[in-house]
Amino acid sequence: MKVAFVGKGGSGKTTLSSLFVRRLAARGLPVVAIDADINQHLGAALGLDETDAARVPALGDHLPAIKDHLRGDNPRITSSAEMIKTTPPGGGSRLLRPGGDDPIHRLSRDIGGITFMATGPFTDEDLGVACYHAKTGAVELYLNHLVDGPGEYVVVDMTAGADTFASGLFTRFDLMFLVAEPTRKGVGVYRQYLDYAADYDVAIKVVGNKVQGAADVDYLREQVGEDLLTWMEQSAAVRAMEQGRGDVGLEHVNTEALDRMLDAVDAREKDWAKFTRQAVEFHVKNARSWANRAVGRDLEIQLDPSFSLEAASLEDWYSCASISVPITPASS
Repeated sequence: MKVAFVGKGGSGKTTLSSLFVRRLAARGLPVVAIDADINQHLGAALGLDETDAARVPALGDHLPAIKDHLRGDNPRITSSAEMIKTTPPGGGSRLLRPGGDDPIHRLSRDIGGITFMATGPFTDEDLGVACYHAKTGAVELYLNHLVDGPGEYVVVDMTAGADTFASGLFTRFDLMFLVAEPTRKGVGVYRQYLDYAADYDVAIKVVGNKVQGAADVDYLREQVGEDLLTWMEQSAAVRAMEQGRGDVGLEHVNTEALDRMLDAVDAREKDWAKFTRQAVEFHVKNARSWANRAVGRDLEIQLDPSFSLEAASLEDWYSCASISVPITPASS
């Protein structure tokens, strides 16, 4: 399952991302954690010190190599220079398995059984000439080519605020957790997200954070209704973790909240047809609005109607990591 954490800045989005990832790893579940926030703090929240976090290779710095690997021998893509962030896989493309042995996952670091990757920070060289979506494009390509099976998890800590919706990346997830404080600003972001996502069949569940009592819970219920999945109470363990100490165990009420989140993820049905349909929709949109002009070619030709990610997700493919896959067209 592909999971995103979103929310306004300061809501605790990165902290909850890290707690959820740690909970998965503690259960022995395979998990890939990706820091796709312009403020790169997930590595530190997962336990890396500042020096080690800075040494994690930035996916955004390796975008040409990532494109070249994923292109494989797909005849519809004549060069990696023609690949954009929305380019979907087709016959001959290389598919990925979570945590697989491939050039992209070799950019990761292991943190206590967690496969950690990062888009990389916004650098001085980027100022005035690039936007952060040039870096998160690596994540979008990664997710477009990723075949994740039952009991496998990819958790992405997204950029704060409505910037999440500035690309098709927000449609690449089976479930989005919107972290909301029990405040007017917190629920205001929730309403904004619902409005932006309304036409795209995106699953969003609200996780309350920094809850201090029943009144806060009542407020969240009143404001977001059935979308409120669970909530995290104020935590001495989280404060200790943010101070660099790991000597305080997470409170039982908060571990139960994390388990409810995992249950919600596991309850989602994998919808490869929708995943593919949305990939095609955003690729066409990007091609027509800017990419065809930028590349000098009609990039809609990259779309392979005979390719099926659903077929690639079958058991026969589970032992295949990052290979060129000749997909048989799915029967209608």
